Amino acid sequence: MTEAEIALWNKLRRKQLCNLQFYRQKPLGQYIVDFYCPRAKLVIELDGGQHYSDEGAKKDALRDAELRELGLSVLRFSNHDVLKNIDGVVGTVARCLESELEKK
Repeated sequence: MTEAEIALWNKLRRKQLCNLQFYRQKPLGQYIVDFYCPRAKLVIELDGGQHYSDEGAKKDALRDAELRELGLSVLRFSNHDVLKNIDGVVGTVARCLESELEKK
């Protein structure tokens, strides 16, 4: 796990956020996602520098579209955001979880 993944995992594991279970490195379809909450059908991806090239952005867009076809929502954060603003990232995830659960 990257430093950013460790930092976010420390906030998500053991049902710390909204009392919801998260899994890390979870196989979904043909992909392995960084974090997944099955109850909210939420995928969280953390992006390093390679994701910001044209090729990386195209691959991510395709991946996100295919995950959405499975009925999943996808949140993306840069590693930098996680490392410099973990509280803001966790707040965004919490709001998304609440929104997804209201739909159910």
